[in-house]
Parts: sequence; structure tokens; C-alpha cells
Amino acid sequence: MKRSILFIVALLAICTAANAQKFALIDMEYILKNIPAYERANEELNKASQNWMDEVEKLSQEAQTLYQDYQSNGQKLTAAQKTAKENAIVEKEKSAAELRRAYFGPEGELSKKRNELMQPIEDEIYNAVKEIATQKGYAAVIDRASATSIIFATPSIDISNEVLAKLGYSN
Repeated sequence: MKRSILFIVALLAICTAANAQKFALIDMEYILKNIPAYERANEELNKASQNWMDEVEKLSQEAQTLYQDYQSNGQKLTAAQKTAKENAIVEKEKSAAELRRAYFGPEGELSKKRNELMQPIEDEIYNAVKEIATQKGYAAVIDRASATSIIFATPSIDISNEVLAKLGYSN
């Protein structure tokens, strides 16, 4: 009997503590869409990415042209000439692969540029969210866009517009 009463009291204490915590939601996609600097940064990233992709594609195309030339004239070449052509093709393909890795790899230029352009915006959003959460006493602020397990949330706990206002963007 004592165990049952103790269990019920503990359960009530836990429920009371859980109810005392305040939570809020933000929609990071919505916030980012309403920040013009983010759109400009995204456009700049896309342009840089396209330029780099064109450069890589050009090298790949050159390798393909060398290969096609080798295929069409291969019978006329001596063994030494064949080896030289094969080496040139392999070198061109290696160059294209290295360039692709340099631009688009995990430590590549695109990743560095993304960090350079996006990190200040993300830091600004984080600081605004942190300030609002501290002022209003939220125990947790959850990003609705990345929290796939949230099925429904009351719109009243969404503070996305407050974050935008804090950043100076009214909606």
C-alpha cells in the first residue's frame, strides 16, 4: 500500500514538473524564406556551384573527346602512341575528379562558401531564438521543419514571427 501511494505521489510530482516547463516551436524554413540576405546568399551559392560544375564538365568533356579520338584512330597508332594517348585520357579524367572533389567534396569550396555565407545568418537566428527563449522562459525551442515526429502543434506556441521581428524583418 505504501508503495502504491509513494508511486502515485512520485507520478504526480513528475507530471507537475513536466507541465511547468514551457516549449515553443519555430519553422526554420519559414524564417529563412523571409530573410532577404539568405535568398541572396543562396543565389550566390547557386551561381558559384554552377560555375564550378561547368568547369568540371569542361574537363570531363575534354577527356571524353580524347577518348573518342583514341577510339577512332586507335588502329593507326603505334604501341607507344597508344600508351601516350591512354595516359593523357587517364590524366584528364583524374584532373576532372580532383577538381570535382576540390569544389564539391566534404571539405570543398562549396562547403566553405556555404559556411562563409550562411553561418552569420544562422548565428543571428540562433541568438534571436536564444534571447526570446530566455526572456519568455522556454525550456526548449524545437524546429518544426526538422522535427519529423511532430504531428500536430498548437500554432500559439510557434514563435517564428517573433524571431523574424527580433531580427528586424516584419511579416
